[in-house]
Amino acid sequence: MRERVRVLMIGDVSGNAGMGALFVGLSSLVRDEKADFVIINGENAAGGFGITMQDYQTLKSMGADVITSGNHIWQKDEIFEALEKNEDILRPLNYPEPCIGRGYTVRTKGSISVAVINAQGRTMMPPIDDPFRRVEKILRDIRKETPLIFIDFHAEDTLEKEAFAFAFDGRVTAVAGTHTHVQTADEKILPGGTAYITDLGLTGVTDAVIGSDPQKSIERQLTQLPMKSEIASGEAHIQGVVIEADPETGKALSIERFTR
Repeated sequence: MRERVRVLMIGDVSGNAGMGALFVGLSSLVRDEKADFVIINGENAAGGFGITMQDYQTLKSMGADVITSGNHIWQKDEIFEALEKNEDILRPLNYPEPCIGRGYTVRTKGSISVAVINAQGRTMMPPIDDPFRRVEKILRDIRKETPLIFIDFHAEDTLEKEAFAFAFDGRVTAVAGTHTHVQTADEKILPGGTAYITDLGLTGVTDAVIGSDPQKSIERQLTQLPMKSEIASGEAHIQGVVIEADPETGKALSIERFTR
């Protein structure tokens, strides 16, 4: 049995800038961090809204073991077939049945099996099913397969994210928030041994408004018109965390955020 496993969780990929940052930097990041498994939130890969089949295939070819998502996963119809057929791309678990796709997966890579759950919050978000109860319903069965369980909790509200993490503290390896595109500085190990961060951040142009062009964002605020956001151009970064865990117990041993 291995003594420890290292998992990268990477924040929302935003448009071509984010995809370009991964193309240039992901392989060296995996090498430098000695990562055994890579989880990437890809719901904004296609120009900031949704993910195409080409984006999905590119993320896989660059090293993503599992691609998670959120409320923008439904923007591109072409991805529906992949959601239905493939176990390495997820939509949030708590969308009502019989919604297409799956909200969790267990993937074996080498000598380790890693479970990834994708859930979505409800505060200031679409009114979908309760993420707490939906995760609770499946957790016991997942733990029979592996103790290494990583949750991408795609949510707006910090209170909801923290409550969710404490609800599953000691029973999952990590709860990492996504959706707000601003990396938080609150990474920690909770009392029961679960790693937590409120938001992984953005893989894209960070010198912008959550990855979007600042001037267009200002104009939207001044006019209150429903203008479409435009992805910013410029120097892009990869943001996320590397989590080290005990593969026998599933407890997190460390969590470290990065901007690269």
